[in-house]
Order: sequence, then C-alpha cells, then structure tokens
Amino acid sequence: MTEADEGFDLYVVRDFFDAGECAELLAELRRAEAGAATVYGRGASGDVDERVRRAERLAPPAEAVGRVVRRLSERRGDVEKHFGLGPGACEEPQFLRYRVGDFFVAHQDGNTGMLMSERERARKISVVVFLNRQAETPAAGAYCGGSLVFSDWRKGPRGFPFYGETGTLVAFRAETTHEVLPVTHGERYSIVSWYG
Repeated sequence: MTEADEGFDLYVVRDFFDAGECAELLAELRRAEAGAATVYGRGASGDVDERVRRAERLAPPAEAVGRVVRRLSERRGDVEKHFGLGPGACEEPQFLRYRVGDFFVAHQDGNTGMLMSERERARKISVVVFLNRQAETPAAGAYCGGSLVFSDWRKGPRGFPFYGETGTLVAFRAETTHEVLPVTHGERYSIVSWYG
C-alpha cells in the first residue's frame, strides 16, 4: 500500500505484524536489557546525545531479532520496487522504547552528503514498525504524543504527522527529514531498520 500525504512518498503496510505478534514482541521487549539510544555521524560506534535523541535501545532475544529480520527481508523487494531501487541489504533492526519526555529531533537517516559515516551513506530506505498504537487520550497499552513527523523546509514550517498504529510498517527515503515528537503519556515501542 502506498500513501503520498502532503507530498511525502510513504510505503505503508497495515498489519505488517498482527496483534498477536506485536503482543509477543512487546512482552519480550519489556523484559529486555536497555541502554541509551545513540546518534551517528561523529564516530563509527555512535554517541549518546540527549539533546538530539532521548530513547532506549532494547536488546531482545536473538530469536525475536531473527523473526523481525526475516519479515523485513520478505518485504524488501516490494519496498525497493516502490522506490525504484535495486537489491540491497537490510541493516540489523533497532528495537526502541520512548518513555514520557523522550524524543528524536528532526534528522535524516542517510543518502545525503551531510552524514559522515559509511553506515548512513549506505542507507537508502528507512523503515519504522509500530508495535503499539498512538492515542489522543491515555489508554491501556497506547501512548500519547510521540508522533513520527515528516517535514520539508521547501513546503513551509508545518510537518506531516504519521500516527502509529499497532503492527504498521512505514517506509520512506532515508534522506527524508523526520522526527519523533516527545511522548506525553505511556511508552512508545517501535522497530527501525534500513535498506541499503
């Protein structure tokens, strides 16, 4: 499925993971070890900079990582076809938790001359998978705030918010400017990866 909202070319798959698969992944992530999520561009290993990104990177069991990698690999051809790209590798996914107040400032993931590491230069397509839903008001298992917002300075200051739904995958060109607004309630769980 494709969505081109406000001029942003998005490839969207509803129910990329069904509700049961999301619940299973969430249970594993809630038990997983956590560390601060890093930002790249300065060094090969990444740095923690809470002025830029405040979130936790989770380390689920290898079996869970393998399930996600297989599913992303199965979808890769459709994503590459949508964006007119040749075959490429899938980067190891990151499993993320954003708690109240966590965010990621506006940035690009790759495919621009502004990023310094080989990793970011190799990224062509960014992928986000939402494991729980975003809600307008507090609800069990949901989070408030935390919108994924796409922006383009050429189109003005207003961005296009993409609201997370449980199990939904959204893919976009890695050079697209995007951010995660601060979470205001609950915990936001997502998986991110990149196709090269």
